Amino acid sequence: MATSSLSQSSYLPLVASAFATIFVGFGINAILRPSNALTFFEFPYPTSPSDAKLIDGLMVVYGARDIFMGLAIYAAAYFGDRKSLGWMLIAGSGVAFVDGYVCKAYTGNGEWNHWGYAPMLTAVGSLLLGLLDGK
Repeated sequence: MATSSLSQSSYLPLVASAFATIFVGFGINAILRPSNALTFFEFPYPTSPSDAKLIDGLMVVYGARDIFMGLAIYAAAYFGDRKSLGWMLIAGSGVAFVDGYVCKAYTGNGEWNHWGYAPMLTAVGSLLLGLLDGK
């Protein structure tokens, strides 16, 4: 019976694309509904108009970041470069870790809303890099 390496599984790019869809969805939400997206960080939406304007602008930046990450992952998944795709997922887990750290440091909670999926990104990224191929 022939076996193929885990890193060559046809499911891995599909899983990566699912993560990309999540990033794009969060990005669109941040741009279109900044007060809702801010709740993912456990921050209250500001009441003063000048503070709200600043937060709305920062949420566009955050949304653009997430949309970029999602589109970059889609591109690597579509064009078939598994090593690049793996490293993008691992980098995405770093972003999730930092997002969780900000929640913990500034509000005292909400970190696991981000830290919960960081290991999944790292695991799929590691599989794509061939770390469990057993060569």
